[in-house]
Amino acid sequence: MQLSIVIPLLNEEESINELYHWIANVMQSNGFLYELIFIDDGSTDGSWEVIQDLTQKHNEVKAIRFLKNFGKSQALHAGFAKASGDVVITMDADLQDNPEEIPELYKMIINDGYDLVSGWKKKRYDSVVSKNLPSKLFNFAARKTSGVKLHDFNCGLKAYRNDLVKSIEVTGEMHRYIPVLAKNAGFDAIGEKIVQHQARKYGNTKFGAERFVRGFLDLITIWFLSRFGKRPMHLFGAWGAVMLFVGFCFAAYLGVDKLFINPSGRLITERPQFYIALTAMILGTQLFLAGFLGELLLRNKKDQQNYIVKEEQNFG
Repeated sequence: MQLSIVIPLLNEEESINELYHWIANVMQSNGFLYELIFIDDGSTDGSWEVIQDLTQKHNEVKAIRFLKNFGKSQALHAGFAKASGDVVITMDADLQDNPEEIPELYKMIINDGYDLVSGWKKKRYDSVVSKNLPSKLFNFAARKTSGVKLHDFNCGLKAYRNDLVKSIEVTGEMHRYIPVLAKNAGFDAIGEKIVQHQARKYGNTKFGAERFVRGFLDLITIWFLSRFGKRPMHLFGAWGAVMLFVGFCFAAYLGVDKLFINPSGRLITERPQFYIALTAMILGTQLFLAGFLGELLLRNKKDQQNYIVKEEQNFG
């Protein structure tokens, strides 16, 4: 199997047949041995019926149906788990990604030695206010925070080595940061290719401005995890030590002052330094405990599947 094409979708019944035939023509003209994996992320229209019809007519089409809408990250995670091709391609089902880009993406993985190649929609046909401008700001922040020099983290059209997708866990809404997850897992050969962006032909976009707010919050999360995810005590323990040191210094000052310098002065509990010392010591202890618990959780972490598959087609 040369290619696994993984397509998550939600309520795209009008575009599925057209997308399949477009992909099939590209695959046949290039002689690829491939599989096409649709992941229905809880569609409420006739998407699953269209996919079922394709699986019955074409053995290369496989499908997964979620019990409800779990999100794009979970859909990709399920598709990655089933993908068996040497190269895994992800793309959206709304016909805005061009399947004719796939052969070049495949060559960049196989011939040029990339672990991951991300599409760059340099010219977009989306709304400037609701999507283009927020996307530019988001991509700028992602580049600066992660160190991964990509222009378009959000592009759904990407190519991966199979061992890469088997090595990362895409949860929450981390699908935007798969290149960052790949880099953190040790896959440093990350490239980029300018790809053609199509205007949406059917339906409406599923991504509003609120998704970018969550995207920025996820960016902070992944920055933290990339720096301290494998060593939480290095962050919490360091700050805990600082706070305990500050608290100890104030406590020592109060003790020396009361015992030797001014024994007849105010009660220790009436002095502001007492509350600074108390607060610092409590915070320091809590930070130490947070780091310790983080280390325990990290060492006892088990893989968790946070989606439920309702039905599968053609996986044998």
